[in-house]
Amino acid sequence: MKTIAESLAVLILLSALAGCASPTEGPVGRPPNIVFILADDLGYGELGSYGQELIETPNLDTLASNGIRFTQHYSGSPVCAPSRYVLLTGRHSGHAYIRGNDEWGDRGDVWDFAKAVEDPNLEGQRPLPAGTTTIGTLLQSAGYRTAVVGKWGLGGPLTDGVPNKQGFDFFYGYNCQRQAHTFFPRHLWRNTEKVWLDNELVVPGTKLAEGADPLAPESYRQFYLEDYSPESMLSEAVSFIEENREQPFFLYFATPIPHAPLQAPADWVQKYVDKFGDEEPYLGDRGYFPHRYPRAAYAAMVSYLDDQVGQLVQKLEELGLRENTVIFFTSDNGPTYNGGTDSPFFDSARPFKSEQDWGKGTLREGGIRVPMIVNWPGTIERSKTTGHISAFYDVLPTLCELAGIPVPEGVDGTSFLSVLRGEESQVQHPFLYWEFPSYGGQQAVRMGDWKGIRRDIFKDNLDIELYNLVEDPREQMNVAAQHPGIVDEIRAIMEREHVPAEVDRFKIKQLGD
Repeated sequence: MKTIAESLAVLILLSALAGCASPTEGPVGRPPNIVFILADDLGYGELGSYGQELIETPNLDTLASNGIRFTQHYSGSPVCAPSRYVLLTGRHSGHAYIRGNDEWGDRGDVWDFAKAVEDPNLEGQRPLPAGTTTIGTLLQSAGYRTAVVGKWGLGGPLTDGVPNKQGFDFFYGYNCQRQAHTFFPRHLWRNTEKVWLDNELVVPGTKLAEGADPLAPESYRQFYLEDYSPESMLSEAVSFIEENREQPFFLYFATPIPHAPLQAPADWVQKYVDKFGDEEPYLGDRGYFPHRYPRAAYAAMVSYLDDQVGQLVQKLEELGLRENTVIFFTSDNGPTYNGGTDSPFFDSARPFKSEQDWGKGTLREGGIRVPMIVNWPGTIERSKTTGHISAFYDVLPTLCELAGIPVPEGVDGTSFLSVLRGEESQVQHPFLYWEFPSYGGQQAVRMGDWKGIRRDIFKDNLDIELYNLVEDPREQMNVAAQHPGIVDEIRAIMEREHVPAEVDRFKIKQLGD
């Protein structure tokens, strides 16, 4: 039986060989177009194809039934920015430059929303360094036109971290995660230019007017303005597809939905008010807007996203691009616990626990196990499900293999293109690794059926909890005492895969940083 080190060496060798392959050609004799759709805070169990019973997602369910559905796919991190960094660079969080959300507060009052609207020096998160190798830069080198539409979160407007300096020919959307705390913002960005919208400034955290009746829908009108950012983003994504139909393109559609705040078109909300009936209003907290019908609004946002996916697919079909386009759909982390969302009501992380401290922000299964659907007519077998264990850092080598370019050195992932093609030659990970320098400090390892996790590292706790995910997917029975050998293997992986962070904010002194 091979040791973990031997298995890893084989994996790296096969990954390198795969990276040197010729580009995968679609029916028109050129590399396939790639549309990568990233939802924001969507739980593993919030699509019909993953067991959701309350929220309707017919377009995504159709993509799943006509493609492949991953049941053991993991995000890069349990929160936004580091997860997106892992996705774009193929480096796991123990080797990453960005390992947590960092609002880069030493610039000034970055949490003053109104000031940041006017001053781009206060917008955005800690930037990617100049020269970072990303999916965008790699696909550009292969002749792809590249775009990111949606939420960025990896570098303020005046830094080297902006999308146009990180491999994307076109950018439209929110540069800053904080500014995305309203779907009716004063502005978005088109490339490096600020685009003002027809919206008044309503600062996130604004409550109902004094004396307003919380049971009256009209009391919430101030939170619905003119220009709805998700609608504008879809329009820009469609335009990018139309303008680049004659050449290979990569569209990274990083929608801000269904991340709070609860703001969805009225007709979609009414659909679920009719379905769910009356409910208690959400009066706002933690910097999010109130809503008269919070559960209906959340379901409406997910269904609205599903409808946008349907419109993207329809546009590809209208242009004759559908059979030469690979569509990926996933989420940046598990379901959230704030802003009026009610993950336990929807059982959002099903079959994993959905409550606070089990979803977003944690390395529990509910925080990092995410849906992953891949659809490619004529190449991917219909109605297929795979238990292949994969993570966000596998996406970059997969796209490199699709485009026929070498996988760069330093990448932690391995291509899963063989899974998509239904081939038996797929290389398996000996383990997956995460660390997260927030929410108490955490590390986790997935090794076969085993999951090892450290929590409260900042409190000097280095004990490893051990769970058998086949027998105990909800992580309720810590069996570390019964399997000391497995615990020792996981401890060795944690020690080996953690490289001291470059950024002080991400350092974990208990791990030697």
